[in-house]
This record gives sequence, C-alpha cells and structure tokens, in this order.
Amino acid sequence: METYESIREWKELYITNFLDDIVSLNDFHDQVMLKVLEVATKKMKRVPAPCDFSWFITGSGGRLEQGMISDQDHGIAYEISNDENDLYFEVFGKEISYGLHKVGYPYCEGKVMSSNSRWCKSYDGWNLQLQDWVDDESWESIRYLQIFYDARVLHGKVGFIHQLKSYIHAYQLQHPNLLNLFTANVEHVKNVIGPLGQLLVERHGLYQGSVNLKYSGFLPYVNAIRLLSIREGILETSTLVRMSHLIQIREYAVLLKNTERNFSDLLKYRLSLSKVESYLDTHYLQVEKLTKAEQKDIKRIIKGGIKLHREVIALMKKGVHNGV
Repeated sequence: METYESIREWKELYITNFLDDIVSLNDFHDQVMLKVLEVATKKMKRVPAPCDFSWFITGSGGRLEQGMISDQDHGIAYEISNDENDLYFEVFGKEISYGLHKVGYPYCEGKVMSSNSRWCKSYDGWNLQLQDWVDDESWESIRYLQIFYDARVLHGKVGFIHQLKSYIHAYQLQHPNLLNLFTANVEHVKNVIGPLGQLLVERHGLYQGSVNLKYSGFLPYVNAIRLLSIREGILETSTLVRMSHLIQIREYAVLLKNTERNFSDLLKYRLSLSKVESYLDTHYLQVEKLTKAEQKDIKRIIKGGIKLHREVIALMKKGVHNGV
C-alpha cells in the first residue's frame, strides 16, 4: 500500500523529467495529488465516501500553470448535508491537506484548503456560500469568488462545480455591479518596467536583483482573462484555453492579439525556476542570469500583460458589451 512518504519519494524522483513542458508538469502534479487523495480515502473509516462529491483544485493548479513547487489550493463539494456526511468530509478534508503537506505541497497561507470549512461544503452549502459572498461585497468575499472561478475538478462530479460557477456568471448578468467589484478587486498591478524601459528589480533582501514574476508577469494576464471569462461565462480554467475561447469573440479579437504567445512564453520562464528551495522562490526571476535577448523578451511579456490589464479594466469600467 502506498503511503504519503512513498508518494513523496516517487514525486521527487520523477518530477525533474517534466520540467521542459508545462502541460506534462501539471499532468504530473495531478497524478501526485490523486495518489494523495487515494491514500487519504483509504485512511477513512468508511470507504467509499457516503455520497458523491467533487474534489477540486484552484489557484495555479486549477489553471494548469503550476511550476516546480506549488502550494495547496483545493476544496470539496459533496452531494448531501447531514450529520454523518458533514463529519466525514470534515475529517476527510483535513486528511487530504495533511497528506498533500507530507508529500511536499505547502499549506496555503490563505487557508484555501479542504481542511477549512469555508472550502468544504455540501452542494447546497456552496450555493449559500456563493450567495453570501456576492451579498457581502467585501474585498475578501470578491477575492474568494474569483478563486472559486478557477476551480478545476480533479476527482468526482464535474457538474457540481460547473453549476456553481455558472451561478456566478448568471448573477453578474442580473447584477452588473458584481463585475465592477471584480474589476476593482484586481485593478492594481505591480509595474516593474521603469520610465526608460528598464526592469525594476528588487533592491534589498533575499531576492535582490530579481523581478517577481507572479505579481508583475502572471497576475496581469490571469486577472484580466478571468474577468473576461466571468463576463462571458467561460467555465474552463486554463488561462490559455480561456484566451482561445475569448479570441473567437469579435469584441476581443484586437484586444487579445499576441496574448497567447506572450503567456505561453511566460510559462516557459516559470519552468526555468526549477532550482529552488521554497514555494516563494518560484516567483522570482534573477535578471542578472538572463541574456540581453532574454531580458528584452521578459520586458516584452510584462509590457504586454500590463497593456492587456489596463485595457480590460477600462473595458469593464466602460461597461459596453457588443457580443459576438
């Protein structure tokens, strides 16, 4: 029988075989996490689970954009709430989080994990949770809605999650202010391009001489494309797949020109951050180690993301929707 320790050994032995292709790497992460789920299931006193459920991942894993090291972002939606089921999935969620931690996925600092009751609910409970978040309208609640929109089912009923995400899209069609709140939530980005076109690197600390690719590179693309996807009701989670759907809509054809190429190139730079010791290390790119051509390339990518982000924010604030 596999254990968390044996899965970790297998992961560390083979993950380096997948560091030249983002699709293969994320497929491998999926395999590892599903092995953890299998062991966690066998540790439960009742097998199989007392009702149907979906186990989903979100964040970079949900979007199929994980690097060498990835933290935990996941949750559970189960079919029926009663005392027995609620207790089962409470214990199960904690076991999954513990197992992932043992295998090498750090706990999520924001506690977006199945071990947190906020992210482990019955289907009806999730409907109420989403309603609470849209009613609350706080910055945190709007952030949670966007995190949930990146949910991708790894095991179980895909329909549970698709129906819940469809609720978010349908709600914003009837309540346009929700899209305004989504826009305000991601309006600000970290600009690391100086007035003379130079890269503005970290000046002090552990990452001196580096740029934070997560905040200056990835988030402008990810947040802008997610906004458009919520607007259009696109349920796929991969940023590249979302782009491929959005570019078919006439309104976005010019807006999204070159974005697929830019984002694909950005994912390749993420793969270059493989000789790291911690999850935080995977966010920082050391500029001095780049050739002049690579520095020019990364500036092109970052500038493209900032431009896209600004134009999407402006489009959202304008509120015009021309359709296909």
